[in-house]
Amino acid sequence: MRPRVAAAPPGVVPAPRASKVELRLSCRHLLDRDPLTKSDPSVVLLLQSQSQWVQVDRTEVVRSSLHPVFSKVFTLDYYFEEVQKLRFEVYDTRGPGSLGLQDDDFLGGMECTLGQVGALSPREESCQLGSPAGCVGWEYPVCCVDSAHFATVTPAPGAGRRWGQIVAQKKMTRALLLKFGRNAGKSTITVIAEDISGNNGYVELSFRARKLDDKDLFSKSDPFLELYRVNDDQSKQLVYRTEVVKNNLSPVWEPFKVTLSNLCSCEETRPLKCLVWDYDSRGKHDFIGEFSTTFEEMQKAFGEDQAQWECVNAKYKQKKRHYKNSGVVVLADLKFYRVHSFLDYIMGGCQIHFTVAIDFTASNGDPRNSCSLHYINPFQPNEYLQALVAVGEICQDYDSDKRFSALGFGARIPPKYEVGEPGDQNPTPCTCWGIQGVVEAYQNCLPRVQLYGPTNVAPIISKVARMAAAEEHTGEASQYYILLVLTDGVVTDMADTREAIVRASHLPMSIIIVGVGNADFTDMQTLDGDDGVLRSPRGEPALRDIVQFVPFRELKSASPAALAKCVLAEVPRQLVEYYSYKELPPRGVSPHTQEAGPPERAGQPGARPVSVSSTLEVP
Repeated sequence: MRPRVAAAPPGVVPAPRASKVELRLSCRHLLDRDPLTKSDPSVVLLLQSQSQWVQVDRTEVVRSSLHPVFSKVFTLDYYFEEVQKLRFEVYDTRGPGSLGLQDDDFLGGMECTLGQVGALSPREESCQLGSPAGCVGWEYPVCCVDSAHFATVTPAPGAGRRWGQIVAQKKMTRALLLKFGRNAGKSTITVIAEDISGNNGYVELSFRARKLDDKDLFSKSDPFLELYRVNDDQSKQLVYRTEVVKNNLSPVWEPFKVTLSNLCSCEETRPLKCLVWDYDSRGKHDFIGEFSTTFEEMQKAFGEDQAQWECVNAKYKQKKRHYKNSGVVVLADLKFYRVHSFLDYIMGGCQIHFTVAIDFTASNGDPRNSCSLHYINPFQPNEYLQALVAVGEICQDYDSDKRFSALGFGARIPPKYEVGEPGDQNPTPCTCWGIQGVVEAYQNCLPRVQLYGPTNVAPIISKVARMAAAEEHTGEASQYYILLVLTDGVVTDMADTREAIVRASHLPMSIIIVGVGNADFTDMQTLDGDDGVLRSPRGEPALRDIVQFVPFRELKSASPAALAKCVLAEVPRQLVEYYSYKELPPRGVSPHTQEAGPPERAGQPGARPVSVSSTLEVP
């Protein structure tokens, strides 16, 4: 039996960027906030964006432990030219269903920077170490985390804070502080960083065991398995921790996915250790046994149908004369996933087809009035034009023929001034040459249509979806569709729009919605899958998160580049995710032999990488 090679399913595709960093966390000597048991800690990762702290992700909860080692791995894009400020906050989680932070006890925090030391501004260099008042918003000591190095922060005598020499230790331990700079006892947090640039592989592993030792007096053991990577200094790094299988001496654990970098640092001969424990709700787990292997050995043994190892308890082996083992662990399945990057597809000839749909409803105001959102100011482009140009100028670099579709909705069109179908709002042909052609078509049609209503977006999505559906039947990664919807209010046909988005999530397309003006766009956030999986009115979930909603007013003062970066942030991941799910490699790349279709998501801590952001770029 050979290890199976397949395309990665949705949810396990890393955002395509040149450089990526994985962060792994552990803590020591945490404060104990629980009167009867120990704290149940988890760590929240926040990223500073436009002077605001935004939550990126959260680790799993480690029950009843003051020295937790977290299996969840944070994957961040690393920008050499930017200073990326991170904050780690440790909380004692109150209950099994606790997702918010308001009910959790704060155990301490630490701030650091991910990026180039030389990019620090003079203002940052003047901040005093351990003096939160030195920089607005900084509450914890600051250090620098590079993708492969860490900078030790040391205050220079008679001067402000300065960065010390960068050493290639890749590991940093800092004290946790409570708010206002107070020490959280002896609490520390350790961050281990690793550059995973160039890695394009995932492994799905599935383990089971048989005849494990029974550690419980009145019932059977509750086993779980931990997989560790052995580092060069012989220290062990937790790669994955399975779920607990209750009351079972022959457990079958759920499959899980890890990157090759996380599993073995992309070195197939690197030693791995598997430890099996009997779960204890108080955190005092009973050791059952362990075994050592390598990823190379796993592949060979699995290929020969001999992937099993004796689980040995060294203490029992020394004390018991006829001791053989404490059970056997079997590698039930091994699959390797090839993940191609965004640029792999673009350089393979995949074209980005750009369509823009503009809101011509009456709520925008009379275009002849300077207060109208559609007012054409010869000295200052309106918000519609600013968003259109910022996004379109980047997308046009990925379309060889530069022919864009320009659609409109919500207007009465001549000669009868009836509300037409999407695409009829512009009396000129809806296919335009380049972004300048779209701008000219928009400006030409404004005096010729009557702004009316309603704000129906579902027909627009369905129109582009029909083009994407035709592309899907080609069986090649040749054309991907981006729909930019510019609107000044909440859509009228919300139920139909949700239905159209769910259907479109199965097609090669992404949807970007930019809210123009000062309307309340709260309901529009439901279309963006960032807060959960979008569902149709019938309850059908979207296959992928394909919608990005951005209120223009939040980026009104930003540069066009910043606007485009924010608006297009999720497109590279969405494109790679779609073609990976369809098992379509870049054009010109021979597909690998498939022995199985894409499996379901593992859904386990540490299995799904988190991307903060990535930018659509010119290859």
